[in-house]
Amino acid sequence: MFNIIGLLVVGLIIGALARLIKPGKQSLSILATLVLGVVGALIGGIAASALGTGDIFELNILGFVIAVVAAVLLIGVAEGMSSKGKARV
Repeated sequence: MFNIIGLLVVGLIIGALARLIKPGKQSLSILATLVLGVVGALIGGIAASALGTGDIFELNILGFVIAVVAAVLLIGVAEGMSSKGKARV
């Protein structure tokens, strides 16, 4: 139970950091930011676990950095997919 709540809180923080890092205006909702941050946190946890620096739910620097980078990339992909239907002037 606490792992899930912790993952949501960390995901929101990672998503917010990713939106601050990514240049330009993003039109993502808070829910989309949370989801992409959680996915980024999971990617960071899995990568850090695979590198042997800790457990997937363990907060460490390497996992956090990888999570933020993954979230920035995911936000870029999400923005690209949402703007495909819009005509650019």
